[in-house]
Amino acid sequence: MLFSPNPQRRRLQLRISERRLLLMLGDTLAICVAVLAALAIWAQRSEGDSFDLAFVFSQSYWFFLLTFLWLLLASANDFYDLRYAARGSAMRNLGRLLSITAQILVVYLVVFFFSPREALPRLFILYYGVLSFALIAIWRLLNPALFGFATAPRSLLIVGGGATATEMLTALHEQAAYTVRGVIGTSEEVGQTILGVPIIGTGGDLMNFVRRDRISEIVLTNTGALDGDAFQGVMDAYEYGVAIVPMPLLYERLTGRVPVEHMRDNWAVVLPIEGESAFSAYPALKRLLELVLALVGLLVWLLLLPLIALAIRLDSPGDIFYTQTRVGLNGRIFRVYKFRSMRQNAEVVTGAVFSARGDPRITRVGLFMRKVRLDETPQLINIVRGEMSLIGPRPERPEHVQRLTQKIPFFRTRHVIRPGLTGWAQVRYDYGATDEDALVKLQYDLYYIRHQSLLLDLNILVRTIGRVLRMSGV
Repeated sequence: MLFSPNPQRRRLQLRISERRLLLMLGDTLAICVAVLAALAIWAQRSEGDSFDLAFVFSQSYWFFLLTFLWLLLASANDFYDLRYAARGSAMRNLGRLLSITAQILVVYLVVFFFSPREALPRLFILYYGVLSFALIAIWRLLNPALFGFATAPRSLLIVGGGATATEMLTALHEQAAYTVRGVIGTSEEVGQTILGVPIIGTGGDLMNFVRRDRISEIVLTNTGALDGDAFQGVMDAYEYGVAIVPMPLLYERLTGRVPVEHMRDNWAVVLPIEGESAFSAYPALKRLLELVLALVGLLVWLLLLPLIALAIRLDSPGDIFYTQTRVGLNGRIFRVYKFRSMRQNAEVVTGAVFSARGDPRITRVGLFMRKVRLDETPQLINIVRGEMSLIGPRPERPEHVQRLTQKIPFFRTRHVIRPGLTGWAQVRYDYGATDEDALVKLQYDLYYIRHQSLLLDLNILVRTIGRVLRMSGV
């Protein structure tokens, strides 16, 4: 985000979703060209194959499979986050591109290893990996020059000050998609600044700034606190063609979090209070898929159980398993299963407290299990029993829920769906052990509840696998 009081004329200002779509279309085209070129090289180096239309048609499934795999892994690695796609982030983009390409090669090698001999080509994927990396790198580097109009920031005004405006400006700070022209406040506030952005006028001046600065969006920090002039100015701007966005909705769009502490009069719009449609297939499909995955996971888990149990017992005397009471769907209490990762009776003195990085109660084997999330795998049993879901907000202990409910607004809203083995908060936020961390995780949890879908679930699952491979758990 860049504050600029004197905008230059732009040919076109695209919304965030449109900018992301442009990047995805460019990547898709690059992937298809890379597949086509890789097929050509493969055919030329193979005996009995010729690169013609019939050959390309017979191998057409590669276009769909590799494009789908690319878009899935790219989304999971935040490759369409406009903060990283912005000009000046070339090295960061190349690093992410290399990581995604490597992940695709790893997925292919795993499938190749378990496939019948000669079922999959060996060199084709190598050709594709090199070509796709080069083409997408060129596309991302040339994108600002080729589509300069598409990277023009959208001009934005914020109506209303205070802590909500501060939070909104903080979220906008790293967003190249927006340029904040100023804040509309009260006459007493004019001339002051919020995070370096000046309060440039009052509600009566709003339309003058809209016309002068070619404003494309107005953000309302508190719809219930608009005075007569500000309300009339917002209505005039709306009639003029300016998009009017409540702060919670834009904040959610930029961060993937719901700002529960700044919702005020927007709470009924932002909170996920509508019931699930009786005609929606998502809950049934999600439950069916997670049951299948949980049962398959339990079979693998049973094979590993003797080794895990032996490692736990040799490292620290005590039980293999550990159970805790947690709060689940609709506030119901249930017992969650875990491998013991702490010393036996670790909470006799401390009571129910959050564990933190470097917690001395964690054993050596327990630390490894936490890094790869192995200690949570017994909760596959909770999933089969219907107490948990594969994906959802992580279940908290009743003691923590009681305390956090009094400190954090809408905290109990996270109990409207089943808790999960992994979730949006776990893949988007580092491990935290404070009440402030609990607030941020709640913001992510509410975002998931509002936007839950099979596609988002798949995104979370891929991100979780990536975190396990990087051993980034605690």
